[in-house]
Amino acid sequence: MTESPVHHESPIYRRIADRLRDQILSGALGDGDRLPGENALMNEYGIARATARQALAVLINEGLAVPKRGSGVYVRLFRPIRRHGSRRLSREQWAQGLAIWDSDTRGRSYTVDEVRILRETASEHVGRVLGAEEVWVRRRRYSVDGRPVQLAASFFPADLVEGTAVVLPDTGPGGVYARLGELGHAPVHFSEEVRARMPLPGETELLNLPAGTPVISVTRVAFAEGGVAVEVNEMTLDAASYVLQYDFDA
Repeated sequence: MTESPVHHESPIYRRIADRLRDQILSGALGDGDRLPGENALMNEYGIARATARQALAVLINEGLAVPKRGSGVYVRLFRPIRRHGSRRLSREQWAQGLAIWDSDTRGRSYTVDEVRILRETASEHVGRVLGAEEVWVRRRRYSVDGRPVQLAASFFPADLVEGTAVVLPDTGPGGVYARLGELGHAPVHFSEEVRARMPLPGETELLNLPAGTPVISVTRVAFAEGGVAVEVNEMTLDAASYVLQYDFDA
């Protein structure tokens, strides 16, 4: 005797979330549109407030919606940035006066703000990598299509970049790597470490992250000829805003 398979129906909050997700992905609900609130869901489906809250939480945790205190939950659609690990850092990019971010955004509008440039005592890790006790630090925030997506802090040996365009707000065509090239220390090799984690409170605020959204932490070291480290760049990316692409030869 063959037993019939048992089909378990998903919880009602999941089914409600599925219906709302379908409306978002079909375009029936667009970016910035307000989702039905807890009261509306309770009335429509005859469910408890906790169940309505669970349904909305599914979409928030998937990055499709964002809660606004005292206002409701809104659709949050954003076309992810494709970050190509090797292409964006190629010498052809910055040596021709192009910004690395031109490779990432491919015509989309982006802005840089929260720029702070300071001379500081190097942390133990940065000092060890750069072989320097004092560093110049460039901290900034990047936004694409009006949405904050990345925080970055670049550290340079103070003696190397003191008095150069590297420590100016506008580093000129090609950015800091082009300026390092003019100093005779053009990067010839990069190393990146990538990991995922939950954001710190300050990162959540600066990136305007919905609850439960992780970040991608990328630490890159730029090396000049002879294996001399000339930059440590610590980046924090909104995980919901990025696709990381790496190509390798077999």
